[in-house]
Amino acid sequence: MLWWMWMLFGFGLLAVEMFTPGLFYFFFFGVGAILVGLLGGLGLEVSSTWQWLLFSLLSLATLALFRQQLARLLSGKHLKVRTGDLDSLVGEMVTLLDDLAPNAAGKAEGRGSSWTVVNGGAEPLSKGQRCRVYQIEGLTLWVRAL
Repeated sequence: MLWWMWMLFGFGLLAVEMFTPGLFYFFFFGVGAILVGLLGGLGLEVSSTWQWLLFSLLSLATLALFRQQLARLLSGKHLKVRTGDLDSLVGEMVTLLDDLAPNAAGKAEGRGSSWTVVNGGAEPLSKGQRCRVYQIEGLTLWVRAL
């Protein structure tokens, strides 16, 4: 096959990957085809049998070497969540951006960010009121009136 046909085949496989669930098989076979196309474009003249063998080996090698890392990178599991900063919000003051009935959720501003808050007190809270954070569940702050 001509080098540009390998390139088209490779980019076609990359396009197919965009419409399939994130398993990345088409991606690595597309990379293998593009690599064979690049080698052909750089002057490597081999028979079609060797091109297909090279395509298979390059595709399987990139799949075996990089698939797990790519899947982990794109899933976000490599990110470390820092909870220490969030836990330090307990005891701090926030300003309500919404009126909140008891046990109702709304928004508040604290540390320059907007937070989801729940009124954990027995009395309603009004917009603009300053409240104290007494508990954190996930990214939700539980607040009470001062």
